[in-house]
Amino acid sequence: MKSAVETLSPTRAKLTVEVPFEELKPSLDKAYKQIAQQINVPGFRKGKVPAAVIERQFPGAARDQALNDILNTKYVEALQANDLTPLAQPEVEVTRYEDNGPLEFTAEVDIRPEFTVPAYDGIEAQVEDVEVTDEDVTEQVQALRERFGTLKDVERAAADGDFVVIDLVATQDGETVEGAEVSGMSYQVGKGGMLDGLDEALVGLSAGEEKTFTSQLVGGDMVGQDVEVNVKVTQVQEQELPEADDEFAQLASEFDTFAELEADVRERLGRGKRLEQAAAARDAVLEALLEKVEIPLPETLVTDELNARRESIEQQLQFAGLTMEKYLEDEGQTIEEFEADLERRVRDAITAQMVLDEIAKGDEFEVTNEDLTGYIFRQAQSQGQDPQQAFSHIQEHPHHLQEYAAEIVRGKALAQVVEAAVVKDASGNVVELKNLRPDGTIGEPEDATEDATEDAAEVVADDAE
Repeated sequence: MKSAVETLSPTRAKLTVEVPFEELKPSLDKAYKQIAQQINVPGFRKGKVPAAVIERQFPGAARDQALNDILNTKYVEALQANDLTPLAQPEVEVTRYEDNGPLEFTAEVDIRPEFTVPAYDGIEAQVEDVEVTDEDVTEQVQALRERFGTLKDVERAAADGDFVVIDLVATQDGETVEGAEVSGMSYQVGKGGMLDGLDEALVGLSAGEEKTFTSQLVGGDMVGQDVEVNVKVTQVQEQELPEADDEFAQLASEFDTFAELEADVRERLGRGKRLEQAAAARDAVLEALLEKVEIPLPETLVTDELNARRESIEQQLQFAGLTMEKYLEDEGQTIEEFEADLERRVRDAITAQMVLDEIAKGDEFEVTNEDLTGYIFRQAQSQGQDPQQAFSHIQEHPHHLQEYAAEIVRGKALAQVVEAAVVKDASGNVVELKNLRPDGTIGEPEDATEDATEDAAEVVADDAE
């Protein structure tokens, strides 16, 4: 087989491939045999019909089948021979295919552009300090106290923070809206997230009182439409919280004293903030790396990814009961600003993938079974899915393993880049990243040396998900 490549642009190439008849003949013989097994011709046993007879009965059928059999194989061989990495499906044109003659075809395809990975040793980046304030601790302790709080009925009007039991029905033009009627529901006044205007309507209502207000539904077929909502309060309840003392510490934790509980809350918050800082460091280092390289991107690849992300965003908004107009209003963005930001993020993401793929290729990172198992498990956790279902899905769709493997090696490549960087916090202190464990603790250097890249990659993967 002969092949030649013509560079149409930094991101597109045209392959011209010539396959001699000798290389075509095995596929053609195979096609004749397969057809012979499928047809009945008087005077010949099934499977023993000569090629000449098949050609008279079904002219061109074997050649077409042979073409389908060999075209993709020779296209892949031509890519490998010319060291090209395709980024999309090719546009193939058969230019010559004659009896007992060679096959010639061309294939135009978007390709991974050639570029040099910039040096990344010593990349500098800055992140915010890790700071756990007394307010942070108080907020967490308050949430824990609320978990162990009790409710008692009160004979007064509902106020912000109270719990109420309500009956609610939405109507439009006097007709009850299907699916917009509930009774006996417990709701905390001021919590929000249900219907616009509900909290304002509830404040000041006592048990047995009701109010009607206008709002918009956030789900169903009538999402975004104005409806009349009638809410009736049947109970007003006040939450009583346990005292923040040693007795509460023993009730809510394994600690004997409240001081020990508070110290543990502070430590856990610190670990979480270290992980947030590591994620910010990863983003800052990657951004600094991307500023050092400029890669031309195939516009078809960018367009396809833009369309995919738009569709994903629209589905998420629909699931949340929001329209794009409402989302943009809440974000304070125009549609033009949204589109520009989305395209910038898509281009950065594609560029990052290419750079990390090149780094991973150069360092020959491997993907182990433990890597794949951990990745699938974390993916399931992040999506609220039963891990067993995730593993079953992989068994049914094994092609996803290749995608997962690519993400794993990119994570390892990024971890290597981050470890080679100099990251400081706002106070000028060097941020410890090499020995940071996935739980937010800092390991001892002698314990972490062997598994540093794996742990860092896991921290990166956890945040990316």
